[in-house]
Amino acid sequence: MKQVCIQGLGFVGAAMTVAVASARTSAGKARYQVIGVDQDTAEGRRRIEALNRGDFPFPTTDDCLQAELQRAIHQKNLLATKEEHVYETADVVVIDIAQDIEFDQEQPEFDLTNLEKAFISVARRVPVGSLVLVETTVPPGTCERVLTPLLNKELMKRGLMEDAVHLAHSFERVMPGDKYLSSITNFWRVYAGATEEAADICEGFLNTFIDVDRFPLTRLGSMTASETTKVMENTYRAVNIAFIDEWTKYAEAIGVDLYEILDAIRVRPTHSNIRFPGIGVGGYCLTKDPAFAPASVRQFFNDPSLKFPFSELARKINNEMPSHSAERVVDLLGGSVTNKRILVLGVSYRPNVGDTRYSPIAALVDSLEKKNARVTVYDPLVEYWQERQMPVHQSLPSADLFDAVIFAVPHEEILKLDLHAWLAGAKPAILDAANCLSRTKRQKCRRAGVRVESVGRGEGL
Repeated sequence: MKQVCIQGLGFVGAAMTVAVASARTSAGKARYQVIGVDQDTAEGRRRIEALNRGDFPFPTTDDCLQAELQRAIHQKNLLATKEEHVYETADVVVIDIAQDIEFDQEQPEFDLTNLEKAFISVARRVPVGSLVLVETTVPPGTCERVLTPLLNKELMKRGLMEDAVHLAHSFERVMPGDKYLSSITNFWRVYAGATEEAADICEGFLNTFIDVDRFPLTRLGSMTASETTKVMENTYRAVNIAFIDEWTKYAEAIGVDLYEILDAIRVRPTHSNIRFPGIGVGGYCLTKDPAFAPASVRQFFNDPSLKFPFSELARKINNEMPSHSAERVVDLLGGSVTNKRILVLGVSYRPNVGDTRYSPIAALVDSLEKKNARVTVYDPLVEYWQERQMPVHQSLPSADLFDAVIFAVPHEEILKLDLHAWLAGAKPAILDAANCLSRTKRQKCRRAGVRVESVGRGEGL
């Protein structure tokens, strides 16, 4: 049985560990012995311990993910550890080390130190003929201009020739939620290798755990092209969101319902995927990835003259949306939120997921607190908001405790809330920032004397 090591057990790496462990031969036997590797830190040890006892280390609503993890633990083909010596017997090492960037700066720069350190640890140990697959989203040029020289340097120290170890890049498109595992095993993949042989080996590996009959692989000519694909597709999505952000403010200003308008536009097949309004861009990819290409041009390709005005303006617009929602609450409360008690419903970056990384709700809360509001947060999927070091209510507080309520994330539990029963005569001002309330619910609230407004809708709609 071949051995696959997954380096980094974050939101992507932990799920990738389960996905690869679920791969089966034609006879139905486990194809790989999978070893997840994380750092010897408090958080790393927590993830390792969770996986080893059969618990996914992050909140998830994906029953299939949980079931496959339990099966792998039962069949003993999945193990998690902090020991780096396991790379010495690996046939494949998948690198899932998070790569951050200060995306809210005017000219963001990335620091590859952590990725380089993790990569060197692998390069020093992996056997000849093994595949090192970089799955991390990285600035274009990282694999060819940084990791390839590092790999060759370590191979030379070991007395080995270049290409003794095969390097490839294939980015993930993981979507945490009820299709968490499926977003790995049943979704399209792009890949490229440092050499044609590396690309062939990478293709063979991907074929074993992805349903390539329904979701064919796409092979590109270089690892830089593969890196660019991920960054560009996420930038495209972020730009589309910024476009809607502009029209959100317009609809509110002139008194129309943008959701109604977008439903009419979506009838046209060429426009069926147009975005809906919201608080802004969130999540680990759409926030930071648009900053990768401009930064890589400056840091890797030494061409500061190449600009991305369209993408950078979109990033700026998206970053401003949480404060726009905060201003809507200020208006709802008569021009001030000082000492006002405000309840925020949902803190994760997307519905039905407990992931708070780069959630736009953080900027919303920050904006309200800077205006001296007293903010309470509720999220049925988040126990503790790590990024803000803030406790999160998992039981819905009583409505009569608050001056205003913001519907921020359309979790299933929030959508199913019996609003009339919960209010029970209380009359906090309500801002629906995530299209959680139907027209019927909004009208019923207003008849009861509750002021309700919506992001993307003119006053009273």
